[in-house]
Amino acid sequence: MSKARVPWKAVIGGSVGNLVEWYDWFVYSSFAVYFAAAFFPEGNDTAKLLNTAAIFAVGFFMRPLGGWLLGRYADRKGRKAALTLTVTLMSASALLIAIAPTYEAVGYFGALVLVVARLLQGLSVGGEYAASATYLTEATPRGRRGFASSFQYVSMTAGQLVGLGLQIILQNTMSKEALNSYGWRIPFVVGAAAAAVVFYLRRSLLETEAYDEEEREDTSAGRGTIAQLLTHKREALLVIALTMGGTVAYYTYTTYLTKYLSNTAGLAKETATLVSFCALFVFMCLQPLAGALSDRIGRRPLLITFGIGSMIGTVPLMTALGGVSGFGGGLVLSLAGLLIITGYTSINAVVKAELFPTNVRALGVALPYAIANALFGGTAEYVALWFKDSGLESGFFWYVSGCAAVSLVVYLTMRETRDAALSRAEQATAESVPARV
Repeated sequence: MSKARVPWKAVIGGSVGNLVEWYDWFVYSSFAVYFAAAFFPEGNDTAKLLNTAAIFAVGFFMRPLGGWLLGRYADRKGRKAALTLTVTLMSASALLIAIAPTYEAVGYFGALVLVVARLLQGLSVGGEYAASATYLTEATPRGRRGFASSFQYVSMTAGQLVGLGLQIILQNTMSKEALNSYGWRIPFVVGAAAAAVVFYLRRSLLETEAYDEEEREDTSAGRGTIAQLLTHKREALLVIALTMGGTVAYYTYTTYLTKYLSNTAGLAKETATLVSFCALFVFMCLQPLAGALSDRIGRRPLLITFGIGSMIGTVPLMTALGGVSGFGGGLVLSLAGLLIITGYTSINAVVKAELFPTNVRALGVALPYAIANALFGGTAEYVALWFKDSGLESGFFWYVSGCAAVSLVVYLTMRETRDAALSRAEQATAESVPARV
């Protein structure tokens, strides 16, 4: 593996903002069990969760628009500018949720505020993923990109852990009545304040050399446009297909897991939350190890391992998780699922960035990825709850396996991207040094 140094300032700078973005994004799901009743009339608990899950999915359907607008912005104005804008939008959306009025006070207007906030979050995250993935990949020398870009999911998971950790603290310091009444607003206030701080941190980041080089050499109006993206239709379709299985599996074992352990396995909410927290912490630590491994053996072997594992392992793992009776069993099985999806999460960002040229890289990562997430990731929790409400819960496990099978076909047939040159300077070096097999 290359001995090139990892630019830690760039990695940390991009990751800290990404942590806050995803803290705000996921805290909605982790606290939904407490605020679901605040925005909807009395009724079946599963029905209330279906309503909040539907609003959660609405945010995902905004992500393609965010991917297009902010991906274009990142390709035309720079990665740093896009990173600053996305965290600003996220701060505003978190604040909206924190002050949203309840159903008891204003009827369904509170749910409308919730929808608007989720739309803003979807717009922001739609661009954040691509801006962060592109920045981390371009700012790191070839031979260390897998390792550096894995910190995108380290920061995403850290955001979840902060949210879950805060939930554990609130569960142990506040009564259930207080949590259901006003305590659930606290994490959104924290998210809004943290995003405001990160806004200033991101302003000090340096632009990537690959983008600066492209801006000097390419002054055309075509940078970051749909027309340019359409010249790379195969790569765009590849991003959608390779994301399909990974995003469904990821949201199954992360955001949906706590609800599944609580609603199906019958674990106490506090126990289910603790299982998720511990499992996600180990999962977070695995990301750089897997990313570094991909720098040595390539990206495809990890993706293929994930595809096979998720295709054949989801049904038995989820079935077993539905029958656990305590913390230990839930933790072991959750870790097994998260270990499998590490083959996808640790490197999916760098693989997508390595598929496109600089002038359309952010848009190429953002829009196809956002479309795949809107269709599969954002609906995963809703589909799972729909199957449960219909009395066919096991059908969801087969759905996840089927999505993984489709992506596995892509992993088996796609080209290796590890040695891709991301700039003209790297291309010149690549022409003088043979690529690894």
